[in-house]
Amino acid sequence: MSQTSTEAYLFKKSLKELKGKKGKGTELISVYVPAGRRVSDISQYLRQELSQSSNIKSKTTMKNVQSAIEVILQRLKLLKEPLENGAIIFAGMIPRGGPGTEKMEVYVLEPPEAVKTFIYRCDSQFFTDPLEDFIQDKEVYGVILVDRNEATIGTVKGKTITVLKKLTSGVPGKFKAGGQSARRLERLIDDAAHQFMVRIGEYSNESFMPILEEKKLKGLLIGGPGNTKNEFVEKGFLHHELGKKVIDTFDLCYTEEFGIRELLDKASELLRDMDLMKEKVIIQKFFKELIKDDGGLAAYGEKQVMKYLDMGAIDTLIVTEDLNTTRVTIKCNNCEAVTNINVKNNELYKFEEELKSKSCPNCEGSLTIAEEMDIIEYLAELCKVNGSNIVVVSTDTEEGNQISKAFRGIAAILRYKV
Repeated sequence: MSQTSTEAYLFKKSLKELKGKKGKGTELISVYVPAGRRVSDISQYLRQELSQSSNIKSKTTMKNVQSAIEVILQRLKLLKEPLENGAIIFAGMIPRGGPGTEKMEVYVLEPPEAVKTFIYRCDSQFFTDPLEDFIQDKEVYGVILVDRNEATIGTVKGKTITVLKKLTSGVPGKFKAGGQSARRLERLIDDAAHQFMVRIGEYSNESFMPILEEKKLKGLLIGGPGNTKNEFVEKGFLHHELGKKVIDTFDLCYTEEFGIRELLDKASELLRDMDLMKEKVIIQKFFKELIKDDGGLAAYGEKQVMKYLDMGAIDTLIVTEDLNTTRVTIKCNNCEAVTNINVKNNELYKFEEELKSKSCPNCEGSLTIAEEMDIIEYLAELCKVNGSNIVVVSTDTEEGNQISKAFRGIAAILRYKV
């Protein structure tokens, strides 16, 4: 199942939040329901666990474990079968502050791909290890940068570049000499260069064959200065199955990590579907509009972008993963007036406490929080209504980092000049 950038962001956000939850004792429950498994089987297992939990010595822990199991049993009843990808449920009493501040929290996740194994775990924190696999990019491009003196072998996976191996050849340069000694030296140099190509091939095979066997290797990109890269491909130094995966060769100035970035730029047309390239193209388009004399079709800043989004004037909304903001809906208990405000996540608890002492400006009635929604989820819904595109970009890339720092994580390309 392919995920949109918003779905991927929300899943990663949920995972980060779950990893941060800690229980008072071993009373937080994690349940992984495999794809195709009958819910009644899982419910029966949990009822057995509920019965056995009466043996827990601590009365508080016993009560909390039983409450969590009962909550999960209730949630299981709401699931519609068949479960194509299965389901993941977490429940438990989470302390909000000191003793007595515990509150039951329950999370039901729809996994982006099939859950394969049934897991029931009761611990002091939620068991999230299997979720890590779901957020890993599955498609991998292999990169081999090569010349006579050095080589770099690496992978590009989603937005991450990983250098696996750096090699140096020890091949001497050309000598100016005449006669037989020159020819002998040339043969030695050619032989050393050949052996270096053999080494690069062996390390490449070791690095990429396991990825190929897992059917995750999308292709190989070979780059470097001069003709060495072409010889490397043409003379069969790679395993024949990897040879079939070579997409193209590219002339480069560098053979280290900077060379990988240079190669990705040159291969951008071929790799347009990659997350890294999609982000780069969209952000570069925004900057091109921004530097036009009249500001072009660029917009930035929370207030301006929200205004244009409501108007339906935005073609593509660009937000960074590190916005860390919640859209809070406040409702008056008396006149039912509703207001919305965006609050930074680290100020949310303080905001909730301060709201208790405030009253409605219209009728002085008491105020409550009717809804809290992650700002990116809220913006994604607005984009859906207005037919706008939304791209959630990582701050791990240079371009994403620029959007985060220079524009506080929110920018847009407009459909028309406003």
